[in-house]
Amino acid sequence: MSNGIGRPVEILLVEDNPGDVRLTEEALKEGKVLNNIHLANDGVEAMSFLQKEGKYIDAVRPDLILLDLNLPKKDGREVLMEIKKDEALRRIPVVVLTTSKAEEDIIRTYDYHANCFITKPVDFDQFIKVVKSIEDFWLSVVKLPYM
Repeated sequence: MSNGIGRPVEILLVEDNPGDVRLTEEALKEGKVLNNIHLANDGVEAMSFLQKEGKYIDAVRPDLILLDLNLPKKDGREVLMEIKKDEALRRIPVVVLTTSKAEEDIIRTYDYHANCFITKPVDFDQFIKVVKSIEDFWLSVVKLPYM
C-alpha cells in the first residue's frame, strides 16, 4: 500500500522499555506500509536525533514520532514541548504512546500539541492491535507533511 510520499515512512520511536520496543518494531514490520524505525532510548537521545547532533548528524527527519512519556534523562513531556516549540520540528506528528492513564497527562500532552494520546495496553495481543491501528491511521489514512 502506498503511503503517499513515495518512499519508506521514517518513524522515530522514543521508548526506554526493550519489550515495548520489540513489540512495536514487530507490529510495524508486519504492516502494510514500508517504514524505517529509528530508536531513541531516552529524551536526550530523541532531541539529539531530531536536532542532528553528535552521532545523529546524518539522521533522517522522521515523518512520525511515537513518544513515551516516562523516559530517563529527559521526560517525554519535555521532549514534546521542545518539538512543538521548534519551528523546524513542530509539524512532525507526535503520537504519545504511554502506560499513563492519568487525566492530567492526557490534558497536558494535548496542551503541548500532541497529535494524539494512546495508553499502551498491557495485554500482548492488544498492544500489537494498537500499534497496527496507529500504522493504519497515521501511515495509510493521514497525509503526512513531506519536508
